Amino acid sequence: MKILFVSLGCDKNLSDTEMMMGMLEERGYSFTDDETEASAAIVNTCCFIGDAKEESIHTLLELGELRKAGRLKALIAAGCLAQRYRAQIRKEIPEVDALVGTMAIDRIADALEDALAGKRGDFFRDLNETPVARRDRVLTTGGHYAYLKIAEGCGKHCTYCVIPKVRGDYRSIPMEQLVSQAQELAQKGVKELILVAQETTLYGSDLYGGKTLPQLLHRLAAVNGIRWIRILYCYPEEITPELIDAILAEPKVCHYLDIPIQHASDRVLRRMGRHTDQEQLRLQIKMLRERIPDICLRTTLISGFPGETQEDFEELYRFVNETEFDRLGVFPYSREEDTPAAGMPHQVRESVKRKRRDELMELQQAIAFEKAQDMVGKVLTVMVEGRVAEEDVYVTRTYRDAPNVDGYLFLKCSGELMTGDFVEALVTGSNEYDLIGEIYHE
Repeated sequence: MKILFVSLGCDKNLSDTEMMMGMLEERGYSFTDDETEASAAIVNTCCFIGDAKEESIHTLLELGELRKAGRLKALIAAGCLAQRYRAQIRKEIPEVDALVGTMAIDRIADALEDALAGKRGDFFRDLNETPVARRDRVLTTGGHYAYLKIAEGCGKHCTYCVIPKVRGDYRSIPMEQLVSQAQELAQKGVKELILVAQETTLYGSDLYGGKTLPQLLHRLAAVNGIRWIRILYCYPEEITPELIDAILAEPKVCHYLDIPIQHASDRVLRRMGRHTDQEQLRLQIKMLRERIPDICLRTTLISGFPGETQEDFEELYRFVNETEFDRLGVFPYSREEDTPAAGMPHQVRESVKRKRRDELMELQQAIAFEKAQDMVGKVLTVMVEGRVAEEDVYVTRTYRDAPNVDGYLFLKCSGELMTGDFVEALVTGSNEYDLIGEIYHE
C-alpha cells in the first residue's frame, strides 16, 4: 500500500516527517509522490504564520476532495495545525479521518491503520513529554545531508510566537540518542548534519545543568563519515565563548551561524519579548567576526510588528546597512491569535509591512551581491548537489550555504561527479546571489 506524505513548514517538521515515514516503512508501507497511486495521504501541517496556515488548510481541503470521491481510503492531519486547531479541523474538514498531535507522531502507524479500518481517532499527548530521536528515518533530502533535530519546543515566549502552545516548553533530546541517530545517518551516506531546534544554543540546559551544545558538537564531529556540521537557529544572547571555541576546534563544524534577531530597535525588541538590545547585538556580531573571521552570518527579521513606527523601521534599516549580514530574510508580521502581540495596539497595515519588507530585501540584495563578488578568487570546498541537465556544470554548495535558503556555486567540470562528493573550487565569478567556479588545481 502506497502512502502520499506531504511535509509542510520548517525543517524541524521535515525531521518529524522522516521519522513518521520510518515507522510506516517498518509496518510494510511504501511511499509515492503521485496522488493517483496513493491509497492514503498524510499531511504534516504547519501553522507558524498565516501563509503557512493557509497552505496547510488548502492542502487538506484539496486532498479532502480526493477522500470524499473515494480515491483515497484515508486522510490524516498531523503536526502543528492539527495540534492547534483540532476542533476546527474536525468541524470544517470532516474528510480528515485522524488527527495526530506534535508529540504523538510515534502513533502514526496506529492512526493510519485505524483510519484504513474505518475508525476515526485523535492521537495527542502531553506537550511537555520528553522528545525522542528515532533512528529509522526515511531520508527525503537526497541522502547526502540530513536535519538533526536536537530539541523540542521553546521557553522564550516571544510575544508573536505560537510555538510554546503547539510544541510545549524547551526539552532537549538526550545526547546519546542524537549521536546514535547521527551514526545511523552517516551509515546511510549522509555527509552533512544540520542541527535544528526552535533554539539550538540552549541545548542541554534542561537535561545536563547547563548549555551543552559544545559537547554535542565534539561528539558529532567524532562520527565517521560526517564531513560538515551546520548550526541553525542560534539565539544571539545564548552564544557563549565555549560554543565559539568548539566551532573553532572542530574542522567539521561549518563557520556558519543562523542567528534570528527579528529587529534592531530596542523599543520593538522589548515589545517582542526578546532578550537582547541593539548594543548587545552589535557586540555579539563583532565578537563572532573577530573570533571567526570567515564566519557566514544569516539572520531573519520581522517587518511591521505592532507599534513599529517609521523611526523604528529606519533604525532597523540603518542597522542592516551597517552590519552587512551575509544572508538575511524578512517576513511581514503575521498576527496570530492567542499571542500577546495579536492584542497589541497600533497594528501596522499589511501594505506598510510588505513595503518595509521589500525595502529591507532590496538593501540586502545589494549587500549580498557585493559579498558574492568579494568571493571571486577564493578557493572553497563545495558539496555537489546535482548536475545541470546537458551541461558540464554542477550545482554545489559551500560552507556558506544552507540547503533551500541560501545560494549555490555553479561549478564547471567536464569530469564525473556524484551527489554528495566534496571538491575544491576556485571562484571565478558571481551571478547575483550565486557563485560561479571551476575545479581548483594547485
